[in-house]
Amino acid sequence: MAGHSKWANIKHRKARQDAVKGKIFTKIIREIVSAAKQGDPDPDKNPRLRAVIEKALSVNMTRDTINRAVDRGTGGGDNENMEEVSYEGYGVGGVAVLVETMTDNLNRTVSEVRHAFTKNDGNLGTSGSVAYLFTKRGEISFNDISLEEDVMLVALDAGALDIENDGETLLVITEWEHLGQVQDALNAAGLVSDNAEVTMSPSTTAEIDNVDDAEKILKMIDMLEDADDVQEVYTNVNFSAEVMTQLEQ
Repeated sequence: MAGHSKWANIKHRKARQDAVKGKIFTKIIREIVSAAKQGDPDPDKNPRLRAVIEKALSVNMTRDTINRAVDRGTGGGDNENMEEVSYEGYGVGGVAVLVETMTDNLNRTVSEVRHAFTKNDGNLGTSGSVAYLFTKRGEISFNDISLEEDVMLVALDAGALDIENDGETLLVITEWEHLGQVQDALNAAGLVSDNAEVTMSPSTTAEIDNVDDAEKILKMIDMLEDADDVQEVYTNVNFSAEVMTQLEQ
């Protein structure tokens, strides 16, 4: 997918910056608690928990903090009234947006989500309006494309679905439940990835070649991610090379 790696790099850089500010720790801890509560506390037997723990480690959350969150999930208490709800809509330029939330107050959450859309010339849609454009999957990325042959041999043997090379980044694609086993195989072979995550991948992209529209989309994403109840924001945006250059200045 043209532009994938550059957009991915913006997201990952932003995630690291947010982690420094402590903005995402609370959200990840909440997700760990929920994953442990709804499934097995052993991440090897609970793909969702394993994926969340990998995300926690990628932003340098300590093992002690992760273990305490798992214990909270298995012990009950916090988050008993939390509900997982997804919201769907469109940003400028027809960009599809999928927002995953975890909340104990639906009225507060939908108000914050709707505000982020309308403030940036977007529209909150109905359930199912954009979800069909996204597929849940695992993605393991390597910034060193010279590793392609070695990564391909190990990853496909471990159950990966495909390997993509856009000239800048290697992307290993897996079923989301198999992300952990493929990553384990790669690590065992000495092939340590630069990023691994469970994500919602779009089947089509919305091309944005206007920097003003791009800034509105990024502002909308920022507003959504700043909302306490929002866990993840996924879009099918694809910025042109010219827009990417202006955004990175």
